[in-house]
Amino acid sequence: MQKHARLGRKGCALGEISKKLFPVKKRKSAWPGAKAKIDWLKLAGFVAVCELAGVVGSIFTNSSSSAWYASLSKPFFTPAAWLFAPVWISLYAIMGIAAYLVFQKEGKQGDILGALKIFAVQLMLNALWSIMFFGMRSLLYSLICIIALWFFILLCIWKFYKVKKEAAYLMLPYLLWVSFAALLNMVLWMLNMHS
Repeated sequence: MQKHARLGRKGCALGEISKKLFPVKKRKSAWPGAKAKIDWLKLAGFVAVCELAGVVGSIFTNSSSSAWYASLSKPFFTPAAWLFAPVWISLYAIMGIAAYLVFQKEGKQGDILGALKIFAVQLMLNALWSIMFFGMRSLLYSLICIIALWFFILLCIWKFYKVKKEAAYLMLPYLLWVSFAALLNMVLWMLNMHS
């Protein structure tokens, strides 16, 4: 009986040692931020808020502002007008997913809240750019706005990276598009500053 008890104790000790030497990694979920289930309502809310920034911008893109934009001297790399809507709709959706990933991440609440505050600032600057470009028809003020927007997107990506890397990666297409839009805005201002 004592022999069996000693073997049992040795077996437990060996089991503990093997766990330490060869730890079993928990299988990660395919969805980033695996611990929490997807809250589809909150996810939809984040996407909707981002799309709302696009709706605010579209209010100022009326027929008269479209005619004004058409009358501007443009560089050779200006995209076709029909391209802007699908690109922005897609980018706003991706931005919403990125913000949701940060929101649902378990970790330091200060880092998460700080990242989401920067995200909110860049989203407001995004809407403000449309007001300045199409509403005020100011190529200079919209250029200043989009430069500020670019820096806040970069800061947002850095903050997101500290909380959830996947969220930061999702923001990269947005940064590239705004970089292109800033270049276009600058060239439009240079070509039309005296008109």
